[in-house]
Amino acid sequence: MTNRAREAEPIAGAPALEARGLTAAYHDKLALDGVDLAAPVGEVLAIMGPNGAGKSTFLKAALGLLKPLAGTVQFFGGSLSQMRRHVGYMPQSADIDWDFPATVRDVVTMGLYGEVGLFGRINASRRQRVDEALNTMGIADLEGQQISELSGGQKQRTFMARILAQDPGLFLLDEPLAGIDASSEKVVLEVIRQLRASGKTVVVVHHDLTTVRDFCTRAAVLNKGHCVLSGPVDEVLVSREFSSVYGFGTIITAEGGPSGDR
Repeated sequence: MTNRAREAEPIAGAPALEARGLTAAYHDKLALDGVDLAAPVGEVLAIMGPNGAGKSTFLKAALGLLKPLAGTVQFFGGSLSQMRRHVGYMPQSADIDWDFPATVRDVVTMGLYGEVGLFGRINASRRQRVDEALNTMGIADLEGQQISELSGGQKQRTFMARILAQDPGLFLLDEPLAGIDASSEKVVLEVIRQLRASGKTVVVVHHDLTTVRDFCTRAAVLNKGHCVLSGPVDEVLVSREFSSVYGFGTIITAEGGPSGDR
């Protein structure tokens, strides 16, 4: 039976992502310890936490890029192999080999490979999806340029365009704003806003409180490999548990300012 034959459609009512007891080690050190975490369909979930909390490791373990020691992960109610075309992933910039020979259009077209295969036919409608993704990210004028020649912001836009061309139901974004210029950040955040408005699900590893408050609907906080807090973003960011994890002497109010921690 081929992988394509095993593909399934999302199950109504199931979370876009649901991890139960997810446990994983990185460099022989326990990085995730029994994490339970769910991303409901149509929500923008921020995964937050101090450095080394397990945020990026969670995405890698959920996708099988890092083999879990224990636990289960489902996407839209099925396994990753069943739902692969419904899941898009943008790794951290530092995890990508930017020296491989490919143009911007080549990279964005790779977003279609899960649908048509490595040597599948890219028909007119699929080429249009690539064109639309390039235009959405403002990089259509760079389509013939080698990715090794791009700035940091242009590279991030290119890989975001690749996921847009794939058109999954779930976007997994690992630090998409890290090390990019202000104009690229504005473009990426506007795309996340549009994804939310269109009913897509976004799980984003991010740390800036203002951005999380303004663009995300839910937040989960990891600390020392555990998910210590999860819920609506306006509740998580004002909680004493959140302040304790980050070592704040104040609590972040819903308006973004501090209040006395009495």
